Amino acid sequence: MDQFLKTWHEAAITSAGLFWMALWAFGLGYLISSMIQVFVTRQRMKQTMGQEGPKAVGLGTFFGFISSSCSFAALATTRSLFAKGAGFVASLAFLLASTNLVIELGIIIAVFLGWQFVVGEYLGGILLILITWVLVRLTGAFGLIRKARERAREAEGTDEESSDPPDWKELIQSREGWRKVSHRYVMEWGMVWKDVTVGFTVAGIIAAFVPRAFFETLFIGAGKEDPAFWQVLAQSVVGPVAAFFTFIGSMGNIPLAAVLYSNGVAFAGIMAFIFSDLVVLPVLRIQAKYYGWPMALYILGVFLIALVGAALILHYAFAGFGLLPDGSSVKSVTDRDFFKVDYTLFLNLAFLALSAVFLWWKGVTAGFGNPVGQGATEKILFVLAAIAYLWLAGGLVVAPLLAS
Repeated sequence: MDQFLKTWHEAAITSAGLFWMALWAFGLGYLISSMIQVFVTRQRMKQTMGQEGPKAVGLGTFFGFISSSCSFAALATTRSLFAKGAGFVASLAFLLASTNLVIELGIIIAVFLGWQFVVGEYLGGILLILITWVLVRLTGAFGLIRKARERAREAEGTDEESSDPPDWKELIQSREGWRKVSHRYVMEWGMVWKDVTVGFTVAGIIAAFVPRAFFETLFIGAGKEDPAFWQVLAQSVVGPVAAFFTFIGSMGNIPLAAVLYSNGVAFAGIMAFIFSDLVVLPVLRIQAKYYGWPMALYILGVFLIALVGAALILHYAFAGFGLLPDGSSVKSVTDRDFFKVDYTLFLNLAFLALSAVFLWWKGVTAGFGNPVGQGATEKILFVLAAIAYLWLAGGLVVAPLLAS
């Protein structure tokens, strides 16, 4: 019992410490994302994007890059773009870019994993789009696009956004523009706080309770300095399969990826796991609601092939240039010194103050709305997040008292 209580405390400290390390990065990323989303409206994106071709795919990628990293928000925006006439590949490019190429995700990856993974994330995001483009061209989406667009238009309903978007130069100089930024900032946190809570809590539990031998069994070849091709391939397949049954989005997956890295999983396996935020079960259900099950399963298959292929290409390209990260010297996540007086402390204090101001501004001008969210997935995540907070509180306060 004493050993369990000590490990429980270690797991809670690890979860809290991982979040403390990432807090300023979340704040900075969501501030930038909120500003871009307010000053570059969805209506302007619809007016600019075309149907098909390199220009449309390039614009879809660019607009995804400057958009939100929340998978569920990206799904809704993708449906809107597709329903309003954007090309199928361009819409998928937007979806892939908005969950793999966004600024805040790169910042979080840099904090937890290092520069190789940041480069891998952005190069991999572009590879995902290119491979998806090729696969759709080769298969023709099996004739599903027309029916999927009709269904998306039914799900979209009436677009309430003005057809004449305000000028961004005027908006950025106005009080109203920054009020919208504060609202968007709070909404960004509102969309991901449950995923982040569950993700960091699970990461701490896995880091403290799960032995390294488990990862070496699950990810074949984990811990080996030079795994064989079939072992790298197996890890690239296991990553998305493991992610499929989670409810955790791209931002919540990064601390779990750090745990995998510290337990010897290959670069390809970690990248495949990070890329898997769009092949998880809740996303599949939403895609089916928007486009129907045939198209949802088609997109799932295309994304799985694309992410495994991108992970393998990245792994061996990095190996060819001698740039593969060396995981042998990486500290175990539970051995890190999370809380100390350094730049993290001062940046966190600054973004906590900014968040408090934006939260107050949102509250006095528009209220806070429903913290649970809509739909079964959000309700399940809310329950899991509440359980996570109880677990963390118990591990931080109760477990040390009982152990003593």
